[in-house]
Amino acid sequence: MDPLEIDIMTGRCLTELRRPHAVAVLEDALSRYDDTHARDKALYMTWLAHAHLHANSPESAAAVTERALDLASGVGSVRPGGRLRGVLQRLTQYGGPEVSAVLERARG
Repeated sequence: MDPLEIDIMTGRCLTELRRPHAVAVLEDALSRYDDTHARDKALYMTWLAHAHLHANSPESAAAVTERALDLASGVGSVRPGGRLRGVLQRLTQYGGPEVSAVLERARG
């Protein structure tokens, strides 16, 4: 593992533990993670979306989910889709235009 992967794994663990600084750790790490690794980046972004939801920021979670959907489209793996379905299910508990837009996109 390289330092970037360690940062991502740290952020994932912090998200699972519902620690508030998970957002900052994952945002920093994912800003350095290249989009050419679309499958993995889409997966990792689902942890960031969950971290935003833990922090009661559904608008940010929706924006991250939108980006993860972009990355996951055209990826041959089913794992990102499974993780995204979990995030989308949690987003249904919230309102607002950002959340509604990403939920509508996912349905379409």
